[in-house]
Amino acid sequence: MPEGDTIYRAAQTLQRALAGSTVTGFRSVYPALTRIDHDRPLVGRTIESVRSVGKHLLMAFSGDLTLHTHMRMHGSWHIYRPLEGWHRPARDMRLVIDTARYVAVAFNVPVAELLTGDDLARHEALQALGPDLTDSTFDGLEVIRRARTRGTEQIQDTLLNQRVVSGIGNVFKSEVLFAAGVHPFTPTAAVDDVALTRLIDVARKQMAMSIAPREHSLSPATGRRTTGSLDPNEKLWVYGRGGKPCRRCGTPIRSKQTGADARLTYWCPQCQAARADAAESGH
Repeated sequence: MPEGDTIYRAAQTLQRALAGSTVTGFRSVYPALTRIDHDRPLVGRTIESVRSVGKHLLMAFSGDLTLHTHMRMHGSWHIYRPLEGWHRPARDMRLVIDTARYVAVAFNVPVAELLTGDDLARHEALQALGPDLTDSTFDGLEVIRRARTRGTEQIQDTLLNQRVVSGIGNVFKSEVLFAAGVHPFTPTAAVDDVALTRLIDVARKQMAMSIAPREHSLSPATGRRTTGSLDPNEKLWVYGRGGKPCRRCGTPIRSKQTGADARLTYWCPQCQAARADAAESGH
């Protein structure tokens, strides 16, 4: 499930492999992209940079053109050497960008568009994003300001709202709330500024842990981990551990499907004391 750390790692890997290279080939299954490429060909352009913004990935080319992709639930970018076999079936291919040294392939990416600088400046989804957890200029006070507009919305939903803060998905949601000691079904208005600040600090810390560099590898990070443990069996605090003992207190972890997408939320009823009895009922 791509979250902010996954997209950040993908962008950094693509940046390392492609930045400064000239595009030698471009293919896409999307007619809109091939139409734009026909009018303003990517072949011959230089890949200037690749960066993430929350869960969005932006690949900038010379000549004022940017490829914007969003992974949703199942999309991914892969890097291959020329003529190397792909690890996914060709039917899953959505985009291919060739350079002399590497081939970048986007599999099952549902959102892909080529944008000019003016398009980017007017892009509703991108411009509405909250502060990005991976950004060095991250503004925690702005996150609090945006969170304060969510009223009775449960704090778990507020954390998932990319217009409040960019980068948190379903895994980090449960992990951040556990580490900060906040019950997931608490109304956002009932979470005071001290607790909100703690949530933001924990989210930044956990995201930084998950994008920490790995030496001697094209891949820039060690993978998602929130506990700080190097034990591969102890990467996460609560997510995916329903019924198992809490790593802190031993109480069985609870879980529940919520929302239109029936996403699972995990929490420890002991470490995350409920602040809303009505929200807790029926769990």
